[in-house]
Amino acid sequence: MKICIVASNEKKELMVQLCIAYCGILSKHTICATAATGNIISESTGLEVERMLTGSSGGIEQVASRISCNEVDVLLYFRSSSPYSIEQDLSNDVLRLCDIYNIPVATNLATAEAILLALDRGDLDWRNNIRM
Repeated sequence: MKICIVASNEKKELMVQLCIAYCGILSKHTICATAATGNIISESTGLEVERMLTGSSGGIEQVASRISCNEVDVLLYFRSSSPYSIEQDLSNDVLRLCDIYNIPVATNLATAEAILLALDRGDLDWRNNIRM
């Protein structure tokens, strides 16, 4: 499965802790992330992470493009909780695309853990049929 990981600056540490805790599950899958998030995850866990642009330099648009092209199976998106974030409109677009293309998405720790455990059990294997 292809897992895309994005975290705003205020959520990067939480995302790293999640990746450390679930490194065993994540290591079985292909991971891509926006640049800074990918660097931190890779340095903290040793996981191989394909890095896109930084979120503010087009990384969020790259995520949206990959979702539209069916190149993402799961999105872990820990976004800013500020209602006035510059990224808010882009975040809404990415989440809308996840709805359109049936991409499981987590925007908080509880949902991310549930999705990763479901992924490990094989509950999301139906995504493989979509790419065929």
